[in-house]
Amino acid sequence: MSFSISHKHAYINHQPTFQKYDKRSVQPMRMEHFNLPRQASSPYLNNMTAKYAVNGSGLPDVNFDIGESYAGLLPIDETGKELFFWFVPSTNPNATDEITLWLNGGPGCSSLDGFFHENGPAIWQPGTYLPVPNTYSWTNLTNVVWVEQPVGTGYSPGTANATNEVDVANQFLPFWKNFMNLFQLQNRKVYVTGESYAGQYVPYIADAMLSQNDSTYFNVNGIIVYDPSIGYDGITEQVPAYAFTQYHKQLFPFNDTFEAQIRNASEACGYDAFLNNGLQFPPPGPLPPVPGTRVGSNQPASGCDIFDDIFSAIFELNPCFDIYQVGQLCPIPWDVLGFPYSDFYLPVGFSQPYFNRTDVKQAIHAPIDTNWMICTDGNVFVNGRDNSPPSGINGGPLARVTEKTNNTIVGHGMLDMVLIMNGSLLTLQNLTWNGAQGFSEPPTLPFYVPYHEDAVLGSAAGAGVYGSFRTERGLTFVSIDLSGHEVPEFQPSSAYRHLELLLGRISSLDEVSPFSTQPDVAQPIDALGNGTAPHLDSAYLLHLENNKVAATTSKSDLQYVRSTLVSDSSIVAEIASPYDIQIAHSIVCDW
Repeated sequence: MSFSISHKHAYINHQPTFQKYDKRSVQPMRMEHFNLPRQASSPYLNNMTAKYAVNGSGLPDVNFDIGESYAGLLPIDETGKELFFWFVPSTNPNATDEITLWLNGGPGCSSLDGFFHENGPAIWQPGTYLPVPNTYSWTNLTNVVWVEQPVGTGYSPGTANATNEVDVANQFLPFWKNFMNLFQLQNRKVYVTGESYAGQYVPYIADAMLSQNDSTYFNVNGIIVYDPSIGYDGITEQVPAYAFTQYHKQLFPFNDTFEAQIRNASEACGYDAFLNNGLQFPPPGPLPPVPGTRVGSNQPASGCDIFDDIFSAIFELNPCFDIYQVGQLCPIPWDVLGFPYSDFYLPVGFSQPYFNRTDVKQAIHAPIDTNWMICTDGNVFVNGRDNSPPSGINGGPLARVTEKTNNTIVGHGMLDMVLIMNGSLLTLQNLTWNGAQGFSEPPTLPFYVPYHEDAVLGSAAGAGVYGSFRTERGLTFVSIDLSGHEVPEFQPSSAYRHLELLLGRISSLDEVSPFSTQPDVAQPIDALGNGTAPHLDSAYLLHLENNKVAATTSKSDLQYVRSTLVSDSSIVAEIASPYDIQIAHSIVCDW
């Protein structure tokens, strides 16, 4: 997390110097000038796959051709259970030996959310009039398949019988083998990606694939998980909750009484000390048990559920608050899939989400009698309970997959409150992989998104230094500025760059080079400087047991912080790492 005291001088990016490119002179391009060339004939269309072929120009309300794709139900095994998929081949010549799988989370949320909101060839974003071609479709880089799983999700029929993630993976692997055989994708490199609760799905499925020792079907070469469920709720939600409100102070303008309540609870419940101890680089050792929980339970103790207290209170100030992207204000945008903010919502005049329309189901070979919902109202685990431990604990699948592939990316949007960025970083700092615990240095390297040409204004995205990252021993952690929970939706150009790293198109997230699909766009020649997302909130730098420094933003407080840092740095050293002292000192001096 970052600092609540002003750092306007410390991290403002100055206008970059370009060798030849002036973005203001770029005119909107026709889409055919951006897309990769179509193939005259397809290696994927045959007698077996023809029944799955989707008419790319026949999707309802999509007024352009999305290109070649295949969709429908495919059996898991002889039991009759099936999973729904949508496969979009790429014409990128670098993609001929690879296949990328995308999974949404929930549990029980449809991966067609990813297809239509995030990284598919056509996107229909909340609040927009019609779909537009997606400049940052992952299919511009590689072959991608979106799968609705586990059983009971989206169009995938059946009654759940999975009790844990091992069951889910064991059901998925035979489906995957059938899919690979159907489209003759054997011996390809496999990349497994997803977000949210797919922080469970992705590592467990990738781990199960790798354990087969079968490169014909399960040649996993890397994974991406965004804003992932990889740790315990106490760490990913409760511990960093107060610091999150301080970093985004303008979006959580609580009155003094409530502010004092959650600040005192965060300290009294042990969250402040736990966060400060856990975010040291290198880590001093394994984390202690999560504080503020009931004996024998992971549930918060009385007075320590500050996450839900904050969530309830912010709705009084912002009735349209979106826990997935905390910058959203009223009015609530309508969403063609029915989930534009913290709850389901369809405005008057729209009775059902897009994928529950009969004409849409017919176009993509989906079962007509299925009541499609973006997130199921039923269970995808027996009794609604996943009995698996988090994927990111020691000895779990996240570490095993990282050690076998040396190609794991964990990304987190800074505006996400469903799962908070510092919670993911805490989890990783307690994880041992490839012989060491956590990161030895903080994630301060600049994450660079290339300057680019947006083919469609409705699919525009940002460029420049867009967060911070660190890569060590095959695992990359990256924070993404201005992004909510669904990174490919809120910051699609950032996710596009992450995919390039996963696929080996670039060597590092601070590489200053154009997108591989826009090689002629010039990039800045300036030094990038540091990343833009310091990891701790000022509360943990400036909050002292004897109240010598108060964590506020007034001029007098900043002057006192300056004098305290200069005259008695040992006070700050008691509660902050040398890295944090250095940043705090630079911020105060720059003020």
